[in-house]
Amino acid sequence: MNAWKRRFLLGGSIIFVLMLSACGSSSTGNSSGSSGPISLKIMVGGLSKQIYLPNELTQKLGYFTQQGLNVTLIDEASGQSAENEVLAGQVDAGSGSYNHTIELQAAGKQMEAVVQLDIAPGEAEMVSAKEANQIHSFADLKGKNLGVTELGSGTHTLSIALLHKAGLAPDQAHFVPVGAGDTFIAAMQQGKIDAGMTTEPTISRLIASGVGKVLVDLRTPQSTQAALGGSYPFICVFMENSYVSSHKDVVQKLVNAYVRTLQWIHTHTAAQIADMMPADYYAGNRDLYVTALQNQLSIFSPDGKMPSDGPQSVLNIEQQTNQAVQGKQIDLSTTYTNEFANSAS
Repeated sequence: MNAWKRRFLLGGSIIFVLMLSACGSSSTGNSSGSSGPISLKIMVGGLSKQIYLPNELTQKLGYFTQQGLNVTLIDEASGQSAENEVLAGQVDAGSGSYNHTIELQAAGKQMEAVVQLDIAPGEAEMVSAKEANQIHSFADLKGKNLGVTELGSGTHTLSIALLHKAGLAPDQAHFVPVGAGDTFIAAMQQGKIDAGMTTEPTISRLIASGVGKVLVDLRTPQSTQAALGGSYPFICVFMENSYVSSHKDVVQKLVNAYVRTLQWIHTHTAAQIADMMPADYYAGNRDLYVTALQNQLSIFSPDGKMPSDGPQSVLNIEQQTNQAVQGKQIDLSTTYTNEFANSAS
């Protein structure tokens, strides 16, 4: 064999090996055909917030790995940001409030909740201790500065819904995006907000420090029903409908992992659950974190399924308060699915 032929065969072999290597190293996030772990990116609207706890807990318990998934959890300020990143194709799934799927359908986009993590918001409208003598109900918030995670977030929607129940329009209060945790607390201390919707452990930190008091409590399904006049399933994991229909085996593995976590939550104490969380989630006070979690354990779904009355209840609120949804035909059956939770193992 002459030198030219040897170089030709050697070059062809190298190209073939490189092609095989490229195939083997491609992301498995959009395919379940690989024999290795399936990579998924999930953007979470605040990993340290207790309402999002099942995401980190599933990772810590190793349930993603047991299902053959290599899951990367990406921390973000709110579920609003998560939904945008899913639509942009930057992540495979988002964890945020269920109402986003309804709002997206009204805008001509299709997203569905594949597993329901929270069956109540786990939120509270907090009023500044400085304003507590003048503010006794949502009707007293007219003209006030109200803190929300960010504009368009689930906290924003809930605030508007409660204003509506009090006979006030959204423009009769001023919404200020202040995040959660330290930034929310600082905004209230500095008088930038008079009241605001937030989550645990921020709620308990505000109470313990004397900075804020609870005005309306949405930390149990019962108190939520009383405040909103209906159930309000909140945090879920959502994906684009087209992805779900073309990757059912991947979605089933993902839901299997989350359902196992939800079952684990309901068979363990708040202290045992807290032990699984990163220490910085406690914000320097583990006992307070545990107490806050104990007070709202009932928000976590026992089985990952959407409550039967939940979608219509959430839609009713959207139609009453959201101009972008009013007058639109919404097919609720495409905003969520219990198919995978029903088959979870």
